[in-house]
Order: sequence, then structure tokens, then C-alpha cells
Amino acid sequence: MVEAGNAGAADTARLWAAGEAYEPYVGRWSRMMAPSFLAGLGVAAGGRWLDVGCGTGALTGAILAGHGPAAVTGVDPSEAFLTFARSRVIDPRAEFRQGDARALPVEDGGFDAVVSGLVLNFVPDPAQAAREMRRAARPGARVAAYVWDYAEGMQMMRRFWDAAAALDPEGAGGRDEALRFPLCRPEALRALFAEAGLAEVEVAAIDMPTVFRDFDDFWRPFLAGGAPAPAYCMALDEERRAALREHLRASLPTGPDGSIALSARAWAVRGTA
Repeated sequence: MVEAGNAGAADTARLWAAGEAYEPYVGRWSRMMAPSFLAGLGVAAGGRWLDVGCGTGALTGAILAGHGPAAVTGVDPSEAFLTFARSRVIDPRAEFRQGDARALPVEDGGFDAVVSGLVLNFVPDPAQAAREMRRAARPGARVAAYVWDYAEGMQMMRRFWDAAAALDPEGAGGRDEALRFPLCRPEALRALFAEAGLAEVEVAAIDMPTVFRDFDDFWRPFLAGGAPAPAYCMALDEERRAALREHLRASLPTGPDGSIALSARAWAVRGTA
């Protein structure tokens, strides 16, 4: 699973550079979201799964833990992420390959389920990626993906960009994922899968709590660079970054114990090959 831009291969490689930075930012929430996404797919045990844009291995790990696959193949363009995934997912049923979602390095019709988590909006040609997912699926197989609801439901990012825009409307506005990724809406996802030739296409929301221990637990991942919001944060000078930090601190719902209770929503789309 990834957090990258779609401005080209150089930008993508730079943003996908470090699994260690990704984990506290979005990876931990990806791992919590994955079981809910997988639960409704109805894939029988013993199947072959393909995880497109496997990133640090969160979705692959959830498949292995709860769905009894014969094998899971994860594909990602970032060797750094694949190295991280291999270090975390040591189950012999898992295999990780370097490759592009637009030209998957797999055979036609070889998988009983083809899934993708938090990836499609970052692919420069998501329509081609959806067609490749369908190509890899056997007839009747499940093909499914999910992306963050950047516009409203992914509150960690929404709170960050709202605070950034309040202080820097010109600089922050063009980086906000809600504006950059119109694909991350139900109708756009439904159209993407239908136009790829998938049948019985459905879109549903997945909601979950995201509770931060304290403000530092919320703020520290934005200092790691990489993804759009952390990259914007670290491009600020020290004074402007401090102003953003304090604006956020004042705006977040903080409990008596210092914890910050937010929520995250993803849009999940699924169809049948």
C-alpha cells in the first residue's frame, strides 16, 4: 500500500522510498482497515490471491492471517517497500515481485482474487491498472480495491490539510489529496471497474476509529517526509511548521488523557471478472 503522487515515475519513486516512514503515517491504519475490506469478498480458502501495489505488505498479511490462501503474490514498483514487506511477511505462501500496476508481471487468469489497497489513485493510468487486474483474474473471480475518502472521511489527513490551508491557502491547496484525486469517490470508482469490464460492481464505505495516544503520536509521522502531507510539512521553514503544529494542536479533539480520537473512511469497490 502506498502514499505517492501521480506526477511521474521520479516523483513516485521518491515518495515510495521508505517503508519505515510509511508505517506510522498510514501503514498502521491500513492494517486495521484490511480485515474489514477482505471480509465481504467471499473468497474460498485455498485460492490464489494477487495484491496489486502491496507496499509494506499490510493487505497480504491480512489475507494470510484470515483467508486461508494457497498463495499470495504481492506486486509493487518500490524495491524498498518490497524489502520491508519481505522482512515483515515471512509466511512461505507469500511471494513479492517488483512490477507496475499498469503491466502486472503475472499470467492471464491466474488468480481467484485480485485486490488492491490504497493504490489506484496513485497510478498514472488507473483505467489501465483496473484492466490489468481483470486480466489477472480467472473468470468469476473477485476483483476489489479500496482508497481513502480524502474529501471527508480520512480525518487525519483532512484535519492536516484544513489547518495547512488556513495558514497557507495558496501553497497547501494544490497538494490536498481531496482535490488531486477525484477517483476517490463512489461514482468514479464504480465507473472505473465497470469500464474495465467487471460485472456486479458495488461500492461501499468502510469506517473505523483512529485513536492517537497523544498529539506527538499524531504529529510525528508528518515529520517523516515522503507522502504528500509529510512532504509539504517538511518543506516549510521551521517557523511556519511550528505555526502549523500549534494550529493543529488547538483544533484537534483532545481527551482528558491526551488521546485524540478521529476516524477514517475508505471507499471499497468490488466486481466479478
